[in-house]
Amino acid sequence: MYRRALLVALGCAIAAVSLFVLYLKQYERESSGGEPVRVLVVLRALEPGAQITDDALGVKNVPQAYVEDRAVRETDKNRVLGLRVGGLVQPPQTLMWTDLSVTSEERRELSTLVQPGRRAVTISFKNGAAATLVRPGDSVDVIAVGEGRSDSRVAKILLQNVLVLAVAGKTALDPREGPGRELREGDLTLSVTLSEAQQLALASERGELSVAVRNVDDAQITERAPEPGSETARVAVERAGPSEIKSLGQVMQ
Repeated sequence: MYRRALLVALGCAIAAVSLFVLYLKQYERESSGGEPVRVLVVLRALEPGAQITDDALGVKNVPQAYVEDRAVRETDKNRVLGLRVGGLVQPPQTLMWTDLSVTSEERRELSTLVQPGRRAVTISFKNGAAATLVRPGDSVDVIAVGEGRSDSRVAKILLQNVLVLAVAGKTALDPREGPGRELREGDLTLSVTLSEAQQLALASERGELSVAVRNVDDAQITERAPEPGSETARVAVERAGPSEIKSLGQVMQ
């Protein structure tokens, strides 16, 4: 009887220790940013127009939470070998899709740029000077604009830090078109989640969409944008969630 109780206690102790170890491992993964993702890095300086070769690339592990959509994964290595970079890329910089200079003969298929778990969604927008130089690989904020109460207009930040996959149907701009090509209105194809795709579809039905281009190094997400002062129009600007899109026609108090 005593031996059986001792064995049961010993088994419970082993199970408790095992569960504690598993918990510690899970906690370490979550606190470090999730499972590591293998991305490509540049091992030596690549001058503008230089061809990407196997010996110029290395691999490093980056926690999933800190991996940019623009980063080239190790699994895509064969797709970038032989392509050329559009600007100077210094080691040990992570290789980005925006670093590539792709001519019309080398243009990438859109479906190959969509990362697992995401969707490519095309939106029509009308913008001013803020979007004159939007290029594939840029990051933008999407703003939904619609009618409010008392003939006022409502602007809501719908999505932030969204990767642009294509501009006017092109996944890469032809260098022969020149750096000054302007795009004041047209189509942008964005990399979004399925839930974000639903938000875009609903917002585009209820009003207009506009985009704001972000700095290439700016990944900050603003939880609540300040409300700009205006004596001629009452405009509320705040971050919109999935349930808030339906209230696009209401002015936020």
